[in-house]
Amino acid sequence: MNTLDAMNCLKEKKWIDLSHAIHDKIPRFSAFNASREKTLFKINEDGFFAKEYTFPTQYSTHIDAPIHFAQGKRYLHELALKELVLPLYVIHKEKEVNENHDYCISLQDILAFEAEFGSLPEEAFVAFASGWSNRWGSTEEYYNVDSDGNAHTPGWSLEALKYLSEVRNVTAIGHETLDTDSAVDFRKNNGLLAEYYWLKQNKYQVEVMCNLEQVPPVGSIILTSFPNVVNAPGFPVRSFAIVPD
Repeated sequence: MNTLDAMNCLKEKKWIDLSHAIHDKIPRFSAFNASREKTLFKINEDGFFAKEYTFPTQYSTHIDAPIHFAQGKRYLHELALKELVLPLYVIHKEKEVNENHDYCISLQDILAFEAEFGSLPEEAFVAFASGWSNRWGSTEEYYNVDSDGNAHTPGWSLEALKYLSEVRNVTAIGHETLDTDSAVDFRKNNGLLAEYYWLKQNKYQVEVMCNLEQVPPVGSIILTSFPNVVNAPGFPVRSFAIVPD
């Protein structure tokens, strides 16, 4: 099969957008400003239409380059193109997260997934489908802060990520929340230990994903694109899945 035939074959499959839109009302890390936009030129006045946008590198659905948390590791432009097209494996825990907002993906969850669907291959993308993106329309529900000021959001355990990296050598992970770690682990550990660990392995992650509930556990591919900005620690992305029939 030549490349054009392969492209036409893929276009017959279902394509699912895994990225949120960007605007100034979306949930974001508390230390960041909301996005801003400015019209620079108008068609009726200048003959063409152009805008200027300002936003943090970690905003809306975004990719974290290893350098985001790990000094001396790769910047965004140093990721190879082939790392951005990967087989996609989705661990569905929507029901569990709905019952326990502090749910954390454990090593046992990974092993149970492999027992059902087979071993995770090297150079894969593993996503945690929590259903959290359904809260995106309400910043209050998305942050999920209790009366004591403590957030309750799901995440990955350090043990699970060590297995994915050191045993399975997957290339990237993804999730629907702002952070890799659950909020309760962040408080317990006084930091984002799981996120620090993952990026220190010189691997990347995509955060604030959506529509993962539409993606089957196995058989899909994920493509992630972003501008080729030099020395960026991350950037908003357009990630999408091509799913099997």
